[in-house]
Amino acid sequence: MGFFITTMPDTRPADYYLGCLGGSVFLDFDNYEDDRIRLKRISFDGYGCCDLGDQALPMTEVDSRAFKKIIETRLSDKSRLTTIAKKTILNNRNLIWEDALNEYGLF
Repeated sequence: MGFFITTMPDTRPADYYLGCLGGSVFLDFDNYEDDRIRLKRISFDGYGCCDLGDQALPMTEVDSRAFKKIIETRLSDKSRLTTIAKKTILNNRNLIWEDALNEYGLF
């Protein structure tokens, strides 16, 4: 998926920002309760920004720890990151635009 760490303007607050697919998709993640990570929003070129709100399901504790370690080590394991990101998207697919997920192959 070609993940890269990025930043966003102050108007789009989150704890972690990742871009992928050549900068066509951006994922914003927040620290959540019990040291877990939750997908906060995802934006797609041609669709805009999809805010998942408070109903987003957080990552498991194991995936959250792995996610943080991968981020801390500057994306040392992009294969594992891809697995975690796709699993997180799949777990929250009911909150994300299906046509965008299909177009970008994330569903």
